[in-house]
Amino acid sequence: MLDDLFSVERFVGDAGIALSRIGRFLGDTSVRGLALTDPALVMAAAGKLTRGGRPDDAAMHADRLAAILDLYARTGIPVYSPGYMGRQFSGPLPVTAAVDLASAILTQPASFYEAGPLPSVAERIMGEELNRFLGMPADRFTMVTTSGGSLANLTALLAARGRRYPEVWTTGLAGLDRRPAIAVGEDSHYSITRAAGLLGMGEAQVVRLPLDAARRIDPVRAAAELDAAAARGLDLFALVATAGTTPVGAIDPMEALADLAAERGLWLHVDAAHGGGMIVSDRLRARLAGIERADSIAWDAHKTMFVPAACTMLFYRDRDHAHAAFRQEASYVFEKTPDRYTAFDAAEKNFECTKRPMIMSLWVPWALYGPAPFVEKIEGLCDMAVQAHDLLRAQRDFVPLHRPDSNILCFRYVPEPPMDEAASGALQTEIRNRVRSRGRFFISKVDLDGQAALRVVFMNHVVTAQHVGLLLDEIRTVAAMVLEERA
Repeated sequence: MLDDLFSVERFVGDAGIALSRIGRFLGDTSVRGLALTDPALVMAAAGKLTRGGRPDDAAMHADRLAAILDLYARTGIPVYSPGYMGRQFSGPLPVTAAVDLASAILTQPASFYEAGPLPSVAERIMGEELNRFLGMPADRFTMVTTSGGSLANLTALLAARGRRYPEVWTTGLAGLDRRPAIAVGEDSHYSITRAAGLLGMGEAQVVRLPLDAARRIDPVRAAAELDAAAARGLDLFALVATAGTTPVGAIDPMEALADLAAERGLWLHVDAAHGGGMIVSDRLRARLAGIERADSIAWDAHKTMFVPAACTMLFYRDRDHAHAAFRQEASYVFEKTPDRYTAFDAAEKNFECTKRPMIMSLWVPWALYGPAPFVEKIEGLCDMAVQAHDLLRAQRDFVPLHRPDSNILCFRYVPEPPMDEAASGALQTEIRNRVRSRGRFFISKVDLDGQAALRVVFMNHVVTAQHVGLLLDEIRTVAAMVLEERA
């Protein structure tokens, strides 16, 4: 039985079935969004496919694998469709599917060189390649991959805490005579405050920095807030800026915040999970000015570098600081006597021991194509956001809520006669839900200053102004239906 299941012939047959289904999904460029399927229906379909498996029925295996893949595609988000404008992940470069296929069979966990030689080397190479754009000190920086931006943010803040309070790893927070605190923008990702909780700090030790009219951290008001926090007895050790906030894609003023951090001896961490990809573009790089001064940077390649999730890179300006996050000994994996092999080990710098060789899905297309397709796509998506903003401004019944810093745009539908804020917010939410249920477009929503807004994220390079116009027509149709029902 096992010999058959592990045979080359079986693998080639299964791969052929997968390729035919995936190719069909990739090739369908019709305008369609996410029509959420009732979970009970998905449970029923998946449950039926779960039962009755037998290792010795090749014909059944082929039919069932095809049915599973069809269900997988049918119930998911059509990320390659121009109707998809809802989330911050992209349809990956197709070659990455071949890389992931190889990674599944070759099985090379990437935290230790002896387990994953090429992924370990590729991680070093991609760090050097991308730092040519970031501009951290070439002889001091380091990069390690993590499974997602949330884990990267937590790891960076652990390193920041370890630099300020090295004794905490041994004695715990109870041994401190100070109240550690971090400062974050009001629109920072929830993973930052979640990390603060994991680090033993409550909400009272998270200092919220005010935003300006463009929803970026206001450096002048932030300085006053930091002073007030110090006066309350908080010992600030880190300031977190964001390059591409989740609500609106705003980019904090990193030069000014780097000055602020330097003046106060704070670790500057930049959550560039979404916006990091702009650094590879000569035209967009200036938007991230000052990022090279950060002590650490989290950058999701599975967002604006268009590879499969999860593939996150955590850069440190000083490689020595990377070891401040964890202070442990484990003789079964950590070698006390370094050599040319262990110099490529990453386990002491990240949480994960068995870690997917995620860098391969970024390194391979970079090795094949160079930076050009990444640049072309991120520039096109940011340009599309500006075009959409200008298109909305020209409409009487829509209002854009900001000029986009990146590829995210928030706006509201404004009916006649105007509504009060509560009614308008409820209308935006209902519009989003009905647009989704109709299945032609997939957009998201976000609350800004307590009021709901519609939100589009341009992650698909095939989306044009014509598709945005079709979306606005869809919103008008849905809004008319809602307002008629309410009347």
